[in-house]
Amino acid sequence: MTRRIALCAGETSGDQLGAGLIEALRERFPDARFAGIGGDAMRAAGMDTWFDANELAVMGLAEVLAHLPRLLKLRKAFRQRVLEWKPDVFIGIDAPDFNLGVERWLKQRGVRTVHDVSPSVWAWRENRARKIGESADRVLCLFPMEPPIYARHGVDAAFIGHPLADAIALQPDRAGARAALGESGDAPLLALLPGSRLGEIRRMLPDFAEAARRLAAEVPGLRVLVPAANAQCRAAIDAILGDAPMFRVLDGQAQRIMIASDAVLLASGTAALEAMLCKRPMVVGHRIAPLTYRIVRLFGMLKSAHVSLPNVLAGEELIPELLQDDCTPGNLHAALLRWFRDDDAVATLQPRFLAIHQTLRRDASARAADAVAQLLRQP
Repeated sequence: MTRRIALCAGETSGDQLGAGLIEALRERFPDARFAGIGGDAMRAAGMDTWFDANELAVMGLAEVLAHLPRLLKLRKAFRQRVLEWKPDVFIGIDAPDFNLGVERWLKQRGVRTVHDVSPSVWAWRENRARKIGESADRVLCLFPMEPPIYARHGVDAAFIGHPLADAIALQPDRAGARAALGESGDAPLLALLPGSRLGEIRRMLPDFAEAARRLAAEVPGLRVLVPAANAQCRAAIDAILGDAPMFRVLDGQAQRIMIASDAVLLASGTAALEAMLCKRPMVVGHRIAPLTYRIVRLFGMLKSAHVSLPNVLAGEELIPELLQDDCTPGNLHAALLRWFRDDDAVATLQPRFLAIHQTLRRDASARAADAVAQLLRQP
């Protein structure tokens, strides 16, 4: 029996998760067909992409409002095409603002649904767990604190671990990463990751770059490596940085750059988790659109004491978080300087990062595929 599996992933991180899931599902269902929304990684894994994942890469309430007509039109066309394709299961990967609506619509019409990557119910309104259960027959959770929350609301959820924890070595080869990048073994290196969305880059990179310039004045010979997620991101980065010799912009290689670095300056998100798994000290700096921020503050929407995953998973502040008005070049520079001057502080981080890494290392793609296969075998 040939299984039809429809998937939808938005942006780079979801595309990578989807590719790993497709490969694991193919081991269980060799003749399966895969179709939906994805990016280069999912296409390489054998999925027929009806729309590209970049079409969903919109961040923040204000930004979504600006793109809402286009997104609604895309969602209507996509969910109808999925229904007509008659899949055995639909898997929404992250992108909850888009995917949960599609899942609910399909579930009401008899399609089995899975939501891969639980929204952050630990941070934003726990009662959303019940609503998510109305959309998804099964929720796949990347972090161990999430399934108990769903259980309180009667929703089927499973902790599968995080694919990045499987992919990154417990003890990354820093010297090898530097050699592969052509960087000196002892030169001070700063990794600069302003985000993979154009809006994030334009909002964050000017202040990140200024913080790096101030740091270079106190750290002789500092090199700053900036990975660009794609050609559009590279053009935006180049336009902001110009031809300053201290900055080196590379196509991709974000993980290698982080492993090679002495410290990382990044926008909050999956990159913070990746830097932790690479065992690198970091500073998280982030700002969202002012309207989005006012809405979040007005309604008390943020429940977690921390926003970056290293701190959330540790249950305490291991690394600095400089958010909104605190995210200034001066504050970023001061926080970064500590990681270049305080070797003991860096050494203290390492066992904490390693312990979290081991908790998340669960062969996530295989566990996700098992959860989907189990659902497919149910009456």
